Amino acid sequence: MDPLTALAVLAAGLGGGIVITAIGAGSLVTFPILLAVGLPPVVANVSNTIGLVPGNISGTWGYRHELVGKRRLVIGVAATTAIGAVGGAVLLLGLPSEAFSRLAPWLILLAATLVGVQPLISGGLRRRALRRGEAPRDAHPGLPAPLAWVSAVIGVYGGYFGAGQGVMLVAFLALGLRERLQTVNALKNVAVLSANVVATLIFVWIAPVDWPAVALLAVGSVVGGWLGAIIGRRLPGPVFRVLVVLFGYVVSIQLLVTA
Repeated sequence: MDPLTALAVLAAGLGGGIVITAIGAGSLVTFPILLAVGLPPVVANVSNTIGLVPGNISGTWGYRHELVGKRRLVIGVAATTAIGAVGGAVLLLGLPSEAFSRLAPWLILLAATLVGVQPLISGGLRRRALRRGEAPRDAHPGLPAPLAWVSAVIGVYGGYFGAGQGVMLVAFLALGLRERLQTVNALKNVAVLSANVVATLIFVWIAPVDWPAVALLAVGSVVGGWLGAIIGRRLPGPVFRVLVVLFGYVVSIQLLVTA
């Protein structure tokens, strides 16, 4: 790998770490760079997943304060996503990627739209409950069963490809949980870390890996994940929501154009 290529991969890791922690979909920064420097798609996907794990760790640690008192939610999100990721990693190595690649832009588009309309939906549900004389729901201490299934399905996607996984999780967790958006983002980081760690444990044994690319991504993503946590935690809720929606739309359009 020549110096310019190495610098590009290192910068991709830095940018991917920032985006995946602060907003989500960091793979849409790193994966195209790995393709551009000549890695085959499956090798790029596998190396990308492994290389972003250190950034996932630093980003999740940076959001640890938002998870205080949320132990059951953390365990629920991490466990269901990990289970799904096992299936996704197996699918990646055993099936052609075209099917998920075609579906991914539409899933991300739907998720970004859900992030945008979630306050309207939640507000409407609260007003309907008040009209019926029902007491407002408290924040659920654990992960509700419907969200557990959603988290597992998104985990399959995360183990298979992963680009936009964070945007999808933010959308559904924000819609289904009575939690602050920053707490939802922290849970998203836990889920992405869980999916990537499980996929990595499978990939290092049976998948083709470009280890120089992994090392460069890892170094860049550690710093990027830390910076992403600083940036993300300081974003006001409405600003964060707008950025997630815009980023989700850009990602979906990019995938549709390059499909």
